[in-house]
Amino acid sequence: MAGHSHSANIAARKGAVDAKRGKLFSKLSRAIIVAARNGGADPAMNLKLRYAIDKARQQSMPKDNIERAIKKGTGEVEGVVFEEIMYEGYGPGGVAVMVDVLTDNRNRTAGEIRKIFERSGGNMGSAGCVGYLFERKGLIVVDGKSADEDTLMSIVLDAGADDIKQQDGHFEITCDPHALMAIQEALQTKGIKPTVAEVTQIPKTHLDVDTETGQKVLRLMDALDDHDDAQNVYSNANFTPELLASMKE
Repeated sequence: MAGHSHSANIAARKGAVDAKRGKLFSKLSRAIIVAARNGGADPAMNLKLRYAIDKARQQSMPKDNIERAIKKGTGEVEGVVFEEIMYEGYGPGGVAVMVDVLTDNRNRTAGEIRKIFERSGGNMGSAGCVGYLFERKGLIVVDGKSADEDTLMSIVLDAGADDIKQQDGHFEITCDPHALMAIQEALQTKGIKPTVAEVTQIPKTHLDVDTETGQKVLRLMDALDDHDDAQNVYSNANFTPELLASMKE
C-alpha cells in the first residue's frame, strides 16, 4: 500500500461529515439495525454488530440510541427493514466510485444515486463495474507519537496485520476485516489508541487527478455522502497534496 495515504483522505473529509451529525446518527443506527437483524444482538458473537457499535461510539452516539437500534434489528421494537446494496460508477476523470447503501426502497434510492452521479459529471454503472478495483480491508491509523515503528510492528503483526506503513507523522495498518478487533485490542493493552479503526474499501491502485478534477470528484463524493441512504463512499482518486491541504483549512 505504498505511495498513498488513505488516512489523509479520511481526515480531509471528516470535517464535512461531522457537520452533518444528526444525519450521521441516523446512518449509524441503520448499520446497527442491519447488523443485529442479520447476526443477532450479542456483539461478542456478531462481529459486524461490534464494528457498527464501535463506530457509533467513536461518533459519541448516545447509548440509548444504540440500544434502540439493536432492538429494532432483533424485532423487539418495530422498525423499517433495510437492504444492503453497493452502487458503483465513474466520477469525473474516470475515477472509480463505490457507494455503500442501506435502503428501504431499492428503486427510489437507485434513481436518486444515479442522478447524483450524472449531475456531478459521472455515471452510475452496473454491479461489479469498478468493484474489482478495490479490496475490503481493515484500516487502523495510529499517531506516530504513540509508539515507534519497531514496537508497533511487533504488536500488530502478531495480532494479524497484513501491512504497516509510516506516512505523514502516523502509521497506517491494514488487515483482514476479521482481524481488526484483535489488533485494536492488542494496541489497547499497550495503551495505544488508534485515531481511525474501520472496515473500508481500499483501492488496489490509485488514479492521479489534478486539483480541478479532484475538486469535482470531492463534490460528487460529498453529494453521495449527503444522501440519507448512503453509509460510505469510496474512490480510487489520488488527490494532490495542494487539494488535501486546502480541505484542512
